[in-house]
Amino acid sequence: MAAAAPADGASACAPLWSATTDYAAGGTVSHHGRNWSAKWWTRNENPGAASVWADRGACTGGESDFVVSEAQFDAIFPDRDPFYTYQGLVDALDAYPGFANTGTPQTRAREAAAFLTHADFESVGLRYVKEINEANYGRKCDDTQPYGCPAGREAYYGRGPIMFSWNFNYKAAGDALGLDLLNDPWLVERDPSVAWQTALWYWNTQNGPGVMTSHEAMVGGAGFGQTIRSLNGALECDGGNPESVASRVDRYERITGIVGTAPGSGLTC
Repeated sequence: MAAAAPADGASACAPLWSATTDYAAGGTVSHHGRNWSAKWWTRNENPGAASVWADRGACTGGESDFVVSEAQFDAIFPDRDPFYTYQGLVDALDAYPGFANTGTPQTRAREAAAFLTHADFESVGLRYVKEINEANYGRKCDDTQPYGCPAGREAYYGRGPIMFSWNFNYKAAGDALGLDLLNDPWLVERDPSVAWQTALWYWNTQNGPGVMTSHEAMVGGAGFGQTIRSLNGALECDGGNPESVASRVDRYERITGIVGTAPGSGLTC
């Protein structure tokens, strides 16, 4: 069967980038749905995260190089809401090219598994796109912020895979991602890629009540337990809710099994 023609404005994807391949100047690869060309010789430098690579734009027709395959994603979330597509997640990866793309193959797989574990926990297997307890909606507006809650006091409820909430988070994530989420927080429940991007923003940039980002915890070897601390701190860790911690660890062990890696140490907090 002939390959499908590229969509308007997009080129066909070059061969997938590999961390173990040497690329001479001018070498072209695809990575997370975009083509990249090397400005000089390079090896093991991530396209999108290293200056050696020039972005040649979106491409179509290539395979995903995300460490979790679509079949594995389906196995992790067999009963998910149709809103949560694998392609939506893959499209979101461009926002944080170091995510699940730093360190050894085992480290990359563990980080992806940890992130998807918290998505599984927070959205009940990706069954929910938004917070179901509407009584909480009006409690997610912090009036002390100078920009207030222009979309309305009840507009900043939890949405997406980690139930992203609060006006200050919508403002900060929107600024980082180039999206006006403060005025249009509903975009997170309309666009699957945006939903995943907000979760990745928190994962990669926010310590929360912890001492490091979840990305740093996984690539630096601190372990899964520190990602729980970065998300919920004393609400779960240090005896705050041991049942919740145990549930997250159980899910993490299941998901690492699906993606084919060992869970590692430092599982609890």
